[in-house]
Amino acid sequence: MAAFVQLAVIGRRSNTCVYVTAIFTMCESTEQRICIKFCFKIGKPTKETYQLLQQAYGENAMGRTQVFDWFRRFKEGRTSVESDPCSGRQSTSRNEEITAKVRKIFRNNRRLTVRETADDCRISVGSCDAILTEDLHMKRVCTKFVPRLLTDDQREQRQTIARDLFERSCEDVQFLKNIVTGDESWVYGYDQETNQQSSQWKGPTSPRPKKGRQVRSKTKVMLLAFFDSEAIVHHEHAPDGQTINKEFYVEVLRRLRESVRRKRREKWRDGDWILHHDNAPAYTSHLVHQFLAKHGTTQL
Repeated sequence: MAAFVQLAVIGRRSNTCVYVTAIFTMCESTEQRICIKFCFKIGKPTKETYQLLQQAYGENAMGRTQVFDWFRRFKEGRTSVESDPCSGRQSTSRNEEITAKVRKIFRNNRRLTVRETADDCRISVGSCDAILTEDLHMKRVCTKFVPRLLTDDQREQRQTIARDLFERSCEDVQFLKNIVTGDESWVYGYDQETNQQSSQWKGPTSPRPKKGRQVRSKTKVMLLAFFDSEAIVHHEHAPDGQTINKEFYVEVLRRLRESVRRKRREKWRDGDWILHHDNAPAYTSHLVHQFLAKHGTTQL
């Protein structure tokens, strides 16, 4: 912000007051040093320069000692109005050695706090935070939720399988249509109403609508469903207290085959339908593999 400094310059040979207005875009102390230099250039004495600063700046004016000191510097040939650089001790907390140490610490454990890292490196918390954010360009974020953490071998295996399935779907246009996918899930008596479902319009003076706290229904049943690209092929509910074990799943597969025979006659006649389910212990048991192999059912 431009600061307007008005100096009253009184001529030595006359009582005429000349007002010189200077516009500066720097801090107030630098402005006053420029004024001191200006008075020195036009031949004003030190005492009169101090009085002019008092008149122009009031309580914000520089002290008498400072004014006399800067006046002496300009007399000695100084031209710059900037402050001298501080001769204090240089900061040693943000050098290359400390930065490399902080980087190594966070590579080993990225959950450390800034204070813990600062204590290990024996530097201040502010310096440690500056190293992380400004020098290393790091920021603290929350972990991302994923269904499962995979090893490198598992990732490679899934990529290989996905690539093979994609190539197979490109070669055979009926491949995806022949897949029958199955899984199980809990079905509750009722679901909680979401915030979006319970939203409603209101006027500017109407009170905000309220609703009581809801809990998920305690009544639930296990649903097993099998479907293809057309619709549901077979579904059934497990009896109360029944766990999905290998014996029960074999009986479910028997009923699934009967549903395929009745609802998907072309797939049953050609025998090219493919069963797709996950790797739950009941699905991958030896008994289930024997049943599928006996009836010639291909697994994806």
